[in-house]
Amino acid sequence: MGQIARMTNIKHFLDIDILETADLRQMIDLGLGFKNGNGEVLSLAGKTLAMIFEKPSTRTRVSFEVGMKQLGGKTIVLNHDDMQIGRGETIADTARVLSRYVDAIMLRTNLPEKMEELASHASVPVINALTDRSHPCQLMADIMTFEEHRGSIEGRKIAWVGDGNNMAVTWLHAAMKFNFELSLACPAELSIPRIEVQKATAAGIKLTETQDPLEAVAGADCVVTDTWVSMGDKPGGWRQNLLEPYRVNEMIMGQASSDAIFMHCLPAHRGEEVTSEVLEGIQSVVWDEAENRLHAQKGILVWCLG
Repeated sequence: MGQIARMTNIKHFLDIDILETADLRQMIDLGLGFKNGNGEVLSLAGKTLAMIFEKPSTRTRVSFEVGMKQLGGKTIVLNHDDMQIGRGETIADTARVLSRYVDAIMLRTNLPEKMEELASHASVPVINALTDRSHPCQLMADIMTFEEHRGSIEGRKIAWVGDGNNMAVTWLHAAMKFNFELSLACPAELSIPRIEVQKATAAGIKLTETQDPLEAVAGADCVVTDTWVSMGDKPGGWRQNLLEPYRVNEMIMGQASSDAIFMHCLPAHRGEEVTSEVLEGIQSVVWDEAENRLHAQKGILVWCLG
């Protein structure tokens, strides 16, 4: 399997900013086809996906495992403590070995450099299921969800409110590929890394940065937030104090477009980054968003392997 894979072009799904828009669109279309019952059900029969988790997961693990099985394939779950990689084996050697056994590798980890090293030494596709830099699988589900509810995202205004974390960065990557306006409201101390902003502005996207959430969401078609304490962050009063003004409540949603939708990748901490009224309100599409992780990732899997 490994020798055959080296003879072909490997389709990694690593970060949205390094993929072509046409390929991203193909993945979303494939996912929608599966969701609507128009896809080939057993298109990955005989394929095996290795899923490596160095960070906890609910949605990622379940959606990838169910999706792969619905497509006729199989999965094997590898936790960090179960592997020799946790006992000193290099990522490069792990990549070489797994490539001889499985057809694709999914990794959920902390450092993006680990993902890059895995992909550079694997002879099968590698899928980024989250790093501290980005979460591209989630963003593909988010694009699918927006367009199901409001039509094409091109030219629309998306407002991010809260911590400038890996999800905020991934929305920035997506703006470069799907041509929508992005308005960021983050505390100065928790803003998106400057290198990411510079790359996006160089690509010509319409980007606004502010520390005022009301300004950011004014006229927005979609308001997005995320937990204030991401995996790997240390909770503390300083972060809570900085982010208190960024809690998405009915007043903030009221500044957005009258038909704006609300998104959150979950898990949500009600009363912190979002109120229960917004999370459970008529503008919230978070449950559709969570479901679409399954469908979008089936599209990603078939694009990588089909």
